Amino acid sequence: MKKKIAVLPGDGIGPEIIEQAVSVLKSVASKYGHEFTFEYGSVGACAIDECGDPFPQKTYELCKNSDAVLFGAIGDPKYDNNPKSKVRPEQGLLKMRKSLGLFANLRPIEPFDKLSGRSPLKDEIVKGASLIIVRELTGGLYFGEPRGRSESGDKAFDTCIYSRGEIERVARKAFELAKGRKNHVTLVDKANVIATSRLWREVVTDIHEREYSSVTLDFMFVDNAAMKLVTDPRFFDIVLTENLFGDILSDEASVITGSIGLLPSASVGSEISLFEPIHGSFPQAKGKHIADPIATILSAAMLLDISFGLKKEADAVRNACSMAIEKDMVTPEIAEDGKGRTTEQVGEYIAANI
Repeated sequence: MKKKIAVLPGDGIGPEIIEQAVSVLKSVASKYGHEFTFEYGSVGACAIDECGDPFPQKTYELCKNSDAVLFGAIGDPKYDNNPKSKVRPEQGLLKMRKSLGLFANLRPIEPFDKLSGRSPLKDEIVKGASLIIVRELTGGLYFGEPRGRSESGDKAFDTCIYSRGEIERVARKAFELAKGRKNHVTLVDKANVIATSRLWREVVTDIHEREYSSVTLDFMFVDNAAMKLVTDPRFFDIVLTENLFGDILSDEASVITGSIGLLPSASVGSEISLFEPIHGSFPQAKGKHIADPIATILSAAMLLDISFGLKKEADAVRNACSMAIEKDMVTPEIAEDGKGRTTEQVGEYIAANI
């Protein structure tokens, strides 16, 4: 198989973790007789520094002309700490999702038995949990217009907008995923207060009754869901929710695995999909060789599975990551001795064990 992968390292630790994921994909290609070509593009703060645009046209064209996109992270303190910046790295991420039509973010939460003691939650709560958060990615508060500040600067406003079509396409993705798992979808919203949430309930209920009646569907307010994620995560199978709620809940769910550095994600669209760790750019760790590459490597496994249909190869990557964790070949934040290995050592170990 011959495939072209657009590689967008981004900011902070992005280049370090992406390097390891690319190395693992090269091992997969060598082992299984595939040919992957990698072409790099700029996004985020580094792209602003280069050309003033956090998602340049040439990066967009690179993504559109590739078979999949592997992405690191976006964010830099010089923008994060300056609320008056008119051009921000995160605008590049939103623009990328919108322009590439990446409408559904899939975030699997699968705890590793070896690391159950690393979670702040009790073992009896975490053990056996397995869920996927399906987050709508191109609507809601992050994209709604109008938005801005009053002339006096004393008030600010954002608008949350959703259409039936936006909800239908991500709901179908959630129901299809549930059919291959435990046949259970939980819609998380705030329908007792928010009008867009009431539209979500109406549309999802309609699709469920017409197309997916064999799947169990229930509803949960977002505040209750936030509590249940850390008190009874085994209740959930597929969590379907809107953009802002999904952003918050998926980061909260990282405590189930014990580290946000272990969680991969896929942002899928009708034409191309993008794969990235759920964590940010972690600028404090840049250049220190302590960033955990496993979430990015597991994102590469999702790329092989979802975009290329290479399940055997994807499982080989996941097994190699599990082996690294079992052998304590991990970075300091989850190492048993608290010291751990470097980013590069972890990546090299996983690549060597494909």
